[in-house]
Amino acid sequence: MAEKTLNPWEIAQQQIKRACDQLGVEPAAYEILKQPERLIEVAIPVKMDDGSIKVFQGWRAQHSTALGPAKGGLRFHPNTEINEVRALSTWMTFKCSVVGLPYGGGKGGIRVNPKELSQNELEALSRSFVRAVGDFIGPLKDIPAPDVYTNAQIMSWMMDEYNAVKGYANPGIVTGKPIEIGGSVGRNTATARGCTYTVREAAKNVGIDLKKATYAVNGFGNAGSFAAYYMDDFGSKMVACNDSKGGAYNPEGMDARKVDAWKKEHGAIKGFPGSRDITTAELYALPVDVVIPAALENTITEEIAPNVKCKIIAEAANGPTTPEADVILSRKGIMVIPDILASAGGVTVSYFEWVQNLQNFYWTAEEVNQRLEKIIVESFGAVYKMHVEKKVSMREAAFLVAVKRVVDAMRLRGWLS
Repeated sequence: MAEKTLNPWEIAQQQIKRACDQLGVEPAAYEILKQPERLIEVAIPVKMDDGSIKVFQGWRAQHSTALGPAKGGLRFHPNTEINEVRALSTWMTFKCSVVGLPYGGGKGGIRVNPKELSQNELEALSRSFVRAVGDFIGPLKDIPAPDVYTNAQIMSWMMDEYNAVKGYANPGIVTGKPIEIGGSVGRNTATARGCTYTVREAAKNVGIDLKKATYAVNGFGNAGSFAAYYMDDFGSKMVACNDSKGGAYNPEGMDARKVDAWKKEHGAIKGFPGSRDITTAELYALPVDVVIPAALENTITEEIAPNVKCKIIAEAANGPTTPEADVILSRKGIMVIPDILASAGGVTVSYFEWVQNLQNFYWTAEEVNQRLEKIIVESFGAVYKMHVEKKVSMREAAFLVAVKRVVDAMRLRGWLS
């Protein structure tokens, strides 16, 4: 009989338990962290364009507030379910912790296919969700942000609805807003910038000269394309990339900006001049220095992992590597920069946006990028130090750093006494 496949929530709980055991913390720490502090389930009625009423199911999980208010995205997806939301809120706690942000983890989801809704219906859904959870969110409670199939426009509607319900202006209720109404410059590129800062720091430690390095990107969307821009700026050469419609490979190299322009013109990367088609499995098997997974979760599986030949994997996406594949990559000596560190640039600049909203004073792009670089470089250093001292993988090291910070805060608050 095949082994039971763990759901994301069970994987998250295992990661917490392992870190708590390795740190030797009080048993109560795991008992508190193994489940969200609050899990809200709501029914969201929406008046559709045809006059009918349709009810959508939604959730908001607030995993931990030991370090500060909950923070995390809200996704609209037809397959969203409660265990996914629980797991993602848990990982957000440790993503915020590993980069030293004064946040706990939150995550939300509505089970809906947004492609089937009109703009009016999307707006009604967004506003109705805010009314349903309005007593449980707020700039000092829980701050939502864009996630899968949500965007700056949806955040704008949610901010407006929250302000209307509360009766005063408060842009800090959400992040990922348009710059015109309180968003931060640099937010759109932050995940990619943060990821490539970790690549640069990792390269120093494994002896890679990025001016001569080759790399591949799985998932040439927002994070993947901007990561490629910054890798090109380092002097590295992209030899392969892909999107949901296929991939392109040229061992002589491809200019990231030209690939992006081709995709925008033709709707896909496939067919980029001078390249040949490549599958996802073939991309991961290339003998490059760096691979950046920036697509969906679980793209590096136990079938893919044995063929991986790169020296560094920087997880710009959330959860691209399965636990089984992680073990294989570790045995092969490949440095995997885990998602809670490599993709933390986005939440870091969301934090900057929130801070700017609270003080009603806004920073330049140069200030945002300098602050982001400082936080990511220092955070990578802390994780790498733990990696060396404990002789564990970078993923385990990141969880050890993150869990320790949360447990220390819990202890100081008196939660463990």
